[in-house]
This record gives sequence, structure tokens and C-alpha cells, in this order.
Amino acid sequence: MAEVLVVASKVKKYIKEIGGCNTSSDTVAALSQAVERLCKKGIEAAKNENRKTVMDRDIMRDHI
Repeated sequence: MAEVLVVASKVKKYIKEIGGCNTSSDTVAALSQAVERLCKKGIEAAKNENRKTVMDRDIMRDHI
């Protein structure tokens, strides 16, 4: 499994408070993978514009 990029306790708390649902460990892994993909796309977009800084527009370009 790849590195966890989200805080599991905060994700679980958010889902419980907003939706009243429990959260499986697979959910945290799936969210981490989604964040990883978004970061990679942001990095690619920044590099395509010859920047070393990933900006919000690099992430928002590929809506989830």
C-alpha cells in the first residue's frame, strides 16, 4: 500500500459527524490514492508551465 496522505481520524470523524456513517479502512486508502492522483496531475500541470510551485488552479483543472 502507498503512503497514507490523509488523516484517518479526521476523515472518520467528518464522515461520522456529517453523515452518521462509519468508515472502513479501505475508504482511507481510496482517499489517499485520490489525493496522490490529484497531486501528480498538479505537479504535471505546474511543470508544463515551467513552474516549481503547484497552485490551486493545477488541482482544480481536473475536477474530481
